[in-house]
Amino acid sequence: MLLALLCIGIFLVQLDVTVVNVALPTIRVDLATSLAGQQWVVAAYMIALAGLLLLFGVLGDRIGHRRVVLAGLTVFGGASLACGVAPNIELLVAARLVSCF
Repeated sequence: MLLALLCIGIFLVQLDVTVVNVALPTIRVDLATSLAGQQWVVAAYMIALAGLLLLFGVLGDRIGHRRVVLAGLTVFGGASLACGVAPNIELLVAARLVSCF
């Protein structure tokens, strides 16, 4: 069961990265942002993901991987919803940062 959850998590991460890269031109127009704003949308997610990967691996060792994965998928879902309704680039970048937790 845990392996299935991990596979779903990896799929969602890959899907998220792909969707954001495809949507960058629309994000630029709809949120009236610059190229730097677009870069932050992508970079904020990658920086947070890389920085938190080891931390949550250790946390999983201590309190259980299943709990960490389920909590992570829950936070990811909520943050993805926040990304979808973000009215400006600042909130979009903040929601992308949170989606890594």
